[in-house]
Amino acid sequence: MPDFAASDSDVGVRLDTTLARRLGVSRAAAQRLIESRAVTVDGRAAAKGHVLRGGERVTYELPPARPATLTAEDVPYTLVYEDEALLVVDKPAGVVVHPAPGHEHGTLVQGLLGRGIAGGHESRPGVVHRLDRDTSGLLIVARTAEAHRRLVAQMARREITRSYVALLVGALPQDEGTIDAPLGRHVRDRKRISIHTTRPRRAVTHFRVRRRFPGYTLVDVRLETGRTHQIRVHFAALGYPVAGDTTYGGRGRRPAGLARQFLHAAHLELAHPLSGEPLSFDAPLPDDLAGFLAVLEGDVSAAPPDP
Repeated sequence: MPDFAASDSDVGVRLDTTLARRLGVSRAAAQRLIESRAVTVDGRAAAKGHVLRGGERVTYELPPARPATLTAEDVPYTLVYEDEALLVVDKPAGVVVHPAPGHEHGTLVQGLLGRGIAGGHESRPGVVHRLDRDTSGLLIVARTAEAHRRLVAQMARREITRSYVALLVGALPQDEGTIDAPLGRHVRDRKRISIHTTRPRRAVTHFRVRRRFPGYTLVDVRLETGRTHQIRVHFAALGYPVAGDTTYGGRGRRPAGLARQFLHAAHLELAHPLSGEPLSFDAPLPDDLAGFLAVLEGDVSAAPPDP
């Protein structure tokens, strides 16, 4: 995250005034950024009227940039279902869902523009829900504003079933269970989601063990809520992080043969936004994850990295 040290000239000046000058934006825009808790002073949230003493470290996170014009690009994905109202696609790992700072091109949205997606924010038309860049699997994308509105409402009412397959590091003791632990931005590191937060939001994850391997547990996961990084953070908080997740587990190391986090959105159930017809979709494990499981099944060395 970008930051700066409050200089001598900032001593006695309000945080919003200093931030506006540093970023070249209006004071009102700086205040909105502070009020969204995207600004910290020495690692702590501060009020817009906070008076700087000098020497503090001010850290901020800018909102996603709005691209002036989205243009179609050649982006890989597998089309699972298509009709006049929506698309269901199987997103490969490594593809970002929509443009954001640092990922202005090569996103799934740009790959789908030619299919007439619509509804929602102008920088992410049709997007109903998202997957992390390195999570593969099923996504719903609307093709009309009305379909988008109804799908988002279904999501808010928790009427869309989203199930994942995850490989966890360690021997999870329960065969099934529920993790009910609120999540939010970490109190000090706003790039991370955590159970240690000053702005908790309810987060519920249901799981069932599918298979056990030496050093690993393969689980089926169903989301009741859809918080950012929810599955990854919940299992890491239990002490059983998702295999290959260098952000929330493994101290930046991955098991040999696994190039990304072992997390795949495998199943979707929803009502068609226009007809109400029940729809159900499945996506098999992609080759990289299936190949890693084959290594485990063959008793070939694929031990998790040392903690």
